[in-house]
Amino acid sequence: MKRLRLPRSLFARNIALLVALVALSQVCSLTVLMHYVQTPRIERAAAAFANYVTALGDVLAVAPLDARGPFIEKLRAQATLPADTALDPPRSLSALYRSYQRETFLAMLRRHLPADMPVRWETGKSARDEAEERLWFRVHVASEPYWISLAIPDAAHSDGMLTTILLSLGLAALATLTAYAIQRHLNRPLDDLATAARKLSAGGQPEPLPTDGPTEIAQVSIAFNRMTEALREAEASRALMLAGISHDIRTPLTKLRLAMAMAIPAGGDQAFVASSENYLDQIDGILQQFMDYAGSGAREAPVVGDVNALIANLAADFAGLGHEFDLTLGDVPPFAFRPVSTMRMLMNLMQNAVLYGVTGLSVRTWIDKDAQALCVAIGDRGKGIAADEMEKLKEPFRRGRGGAGHPAGTGLGLAIVERIAKLHGGSLELRAREGGGMEALVRLGIVPND
Repeated sequence: MKRLRLPRSLFARNIALLVALVALSQVCSLTVLMHYVQTPRIERAAAAFANYVTALGDVLAVAPLDARGPFIEKLRAQATLPADTALDPPRSLSALYRSYQRETFLAMLRRHLPADMPVRWETGKSARDEAEERLWFRVHVASEPYWISLAIPDAAHSDGMLTTILLSLGLAALATLTAYAIQRHLNRPLDDLATAARKLSAGGQPEPLPTDGPTEIAQVSIAFNRMTEALREAEASRALMLAGISHDIRTPLTKLRLAMAMAIPAGGDQAFVASSENYLDQIDGILQQFMDYAGSGAREAPVVGDVNALIANLAADFAGLGHEFDLTLGDVPPFAFRPVSTMRMLMNLMQNAVLYGVTGLSVRTWIDKDAQALCVAIGDRGKGIAADEMEKLKEPFRRGRGGAGHPAGTGLGLAIVERIAKLHGGSLELRAREGGGMEALVRLGIVPND
């Protein structure tokens, strides 16, 4: 047995519940109205009309001979029925309730009339060419059957109930629209909270949420504001601590370089000097990567620019070092991005391609219109890595194996790239390249600059 599938959003569920409750209340109200008000009203009208017709038949049956003619002429009695009369009134889906009224009235009328007094329904047109409905009854005048017609009482075809139904439907629609507006008003703070949470998770700094809404939602907003303020203070403390560490470590490194230059005479052991300088450069590089990972450009303001131009400049720099990248740059409109962070991200990926792939270096860009994202694919023709290792490489401190003559990195490069991509509303995907090698695909959310 299949379970009822409810809408996923709270807003849709509340609206569906309110609509169901309003519809149920209207159905219950109409059922009570029909059963306890309208049906007894029609039955009373049918009983009174039956008494009137029965009395009329009795009068005609005992009328004096000289008075029967004027009676018959006055009542327009006929020996035969008109051709357009019917046993039951016509049904109409467009006037369902009116058909129900007619059938109910006619059934109750026949229940109260004598068995020898049949009833027929006529739907025709009056002299004014207006729709007219009449009932035909068979009576006996001096044992001769005659058919007389009487206008149908209002209880049999009144539109009052139809007006009530339409009014109920209108009120139900108004209640639904009002509930929709109220629910939209209540959901707006939740939408703001979700937007702020997404911005915070991407590394941004959302504005404080308003706290003037309903009490329950205001309490959530207050708690969120306190959390973001605590995270902001923690971020400031971390940045201050890292800046202090960087300064405190780089100062003795600089002094060590100076001491080495002054202590080793000219023409001394140059291999020792080069090795020492290399170790100092590695320490400085590792320190810089830790600083980059901690910052990742969260405080950098986006600037409208051309990513293709940035890629072309980086490719020219690598070409100057002997590493040629094959560029396939698509039509990318200018959009807002963090230039320094984006340059660091692209440089890390291009350095990885040089370090691990060595050959077949390439950069491709295009726009994914469905996802409203810029796609940058940086590939190589190296040995590649196993599929189950690709996601692990994005974890902090997960080191890859460097190429020949290159040391292993700190394990923060791809973690930095992923942080910067998420900061731009995007993602990082590592995948095997068609034809061999590996490809890093970065998606950045874009808002075209109008």
